[in-house]
Amino acid sequence: MYPFKYQKAATVRGAVSLLNKAEDPKLLAGGHTLIPTMKQRLASPKTLIDLSGAGLSGIEQKGRSIVVGAMTTHAEVASSPLVQQAIPALAQLAGHIGDPQVRHRGTIGGSVANNDPAADYPAALMALGAVVHTSKRKIPADEFFAGLFSTALDEDEVITKVAFPIPGKAGYVKFPNPASRYAIVGVFVAKRGGQVRVAVTGAGSDGVFRHAAMEEALSRRFHAKSLEGVATDAGGMNGDIHASPEYRAHLVGVMARRAVAAATA
Repeated sequence: MYPFKYQKAATVRGAVSLLNKAEDPKLLAGGHTLIPTMKQRLASPKTLIDLSGAGLSGIEQKGRSIVVGAMTTHAEVASSPLVQQAIPALAQLAGHIGDPQVRHRGTIGGSVANNDPAADYPAALMALGAVVHTSKRKIPADEFFAGLFSTALDEDEVITKVAFPIPGKAGYVKFPNPASRYAIVGVFVAKRGGQVRVAVTGAGSDGVFRHAAMEEALSRRFHAKSLEGVATDAGGMNGDIHASPEYRAHLVGVMARRAVAAATA
């Protein structure tokens, strides 16, 4: 490790002020990505701004949405009776992120802001039509994710909470990397009224994406059999040592059918 300044924000406004004043700052949430990259010298911020004291954790229902504070841990989302009742697929997703150590330290805001192409939460936000609330504005999930490790966030913008509309039905299934538990392919499906949304993580060469053909098929009939014959183009898939583009394209169909089955069980 190398020398850097550590500052702890007491409020969101204080965090924004520090972002504007500090030299080469980075926000620290759970730290599961930032700290390892700093150790490997892949990132070298001169100032870390800790958000753990900024009052950004908590889960509540507002109208027909479940609102999750940005510093709420994966374990808290997974164990929340409110989430388990309103959006059980979201609780199930959070309960299978990494291992217990990761789930008790990692936060939803940190995961969303990092936008790892194999992370689970981006698929949930996209499929559920969530809205990301920040210190400046509200950003719909469809506009928030902007490619690998990229988002619509400005340099001085802080995620404060994520609002998830409560769906009629939802399911999430992933094919995890056996070591990291990251999604080699993960598919989240959600039905809310007459709208069906399908989001895929871990597979796309440009990160999380919605699967229009599957959404169209499921809009006609929300059943796993509706996805039979719906193809996924391997040309848009990521390929690495874990899985080829063709294998990932095949897994998208398998995981999607399982997700729909879970949503209708």
